[in-house]
Amino acid sequence: MKLGVRLDSLGLPLRRALNEARKMGVGGVQIDASGDLAPRALSQTGRRDLRVLLRSSNVELTALGAPMRRGFDEAENLQARIDYVREVMVLAFELGPRIVIAQAGHIPDDLAVPSAHFLRESLLALGQHGDRVGSVLALETGLESGATLATFLATLDTGGLGVNYDPANLITHAHDPYAAARDLGRRIVHMHAKDARAVSASRGAAEVPLGHGDIEWMRLTGMLVEIEYRGWVVVERESGENRVGDVAEGIKFLRRLIG
Repeated sequence: MKLGVRLDSLGLPLRRALNEARKMGVGGVQIDASGDLAPRALSQTGRRDLRVLLRSSNVELTALGAPMRRGFDEAENLQARIDYVREVMVLAFELGPRIVIAQAGHIPDDLAVPSAHFLRESLLALGQHGDRVGSVLALETGLESGATLATFLATLDTGGLGVNYDPANLITHAHDPYAAARDLGRRIVHMHAKDARAVSASRGAAEVPLGHGDIEWMRLTGMLVEIEYRGWVVVERESGENRVGDVAEGIKFLRRLIG
């Protein structure tokens, strides 16, 4: 397992964020393919310059994020979202990580409803696109249990789909993160490391700095060893007044566990 940082968590311009990541001593960074780094905005020269910038910062890309306001379970502007993720998958191959992370949408209990059809057909098309271009679309965990996600993925005949495992997302949505790690197993191609703590029975769980929540990290890292996960463990922080400091402390915390 290798330690990285999601640069968007730092809330800084790209060069400053890379400088902070270098100070933290991580080997990789996740970048979101949006804004100036969106596929249609990033020229061939821009892509070359980005590769040079990453090498000069002594880091490699762990994955590209593909942020979307809606998932693939909603019909409105669906084709535009599919086209965008296809372009990010090509960019991920060109830049090296070959992994794209996206929130696909909720898998409904009734797979006969329209949202399930939209989700299934979109993911099948994107997975097959990944088979052709050499990239994997990693679906964020959280909205459903690991078992439900694993069962759904097993119905799609493609090797171009995987999982971005996020234990805090699972806890936030009242799912068991340890069972999910075991249920998803080899489908996990990338991991976000953040934490969550129960606020109350009515409000559920909220994100907190890594190591300050309800996740038993010693137990979890043991399970990652059990399923033979050897990919990136990328620290993420979505809230807080000192996100750079929280991420740096999170890296130190994980380094004590996994080296």
